[in-house]
Amino acid sequence: MSGGGRPVKRSLTLSGHRTSVSLEEDFWQAFRTMAETRGLALNRLAAEIDAARDPGTGLASAIRVAVLRDLEERLRQAS
Repeated sequence: MSGGGRPVKRSLTLSGHRTSVSLEEDFWQAFRTMAETRGLALNRLAAEIDAARDPGTGLASAIRVAVLRDLEERLRQAS
């Protein structure tokens, strides 16, 4: 991991609509790994997270929490 840094803005397509999400590079890398592990395209995983998030929670925050929960689950399975 690169140690974080400033958020990097990237475009995603959710249900046919383009949107931008700003995440630190470490989160982008973990998010890509999460999608690959699940056999999903990044946009598909983002759409699933978007659909499940509370309306008061921003998409970037919801992705960070999903990444964290995914990593926690993989750690539990590894131990």
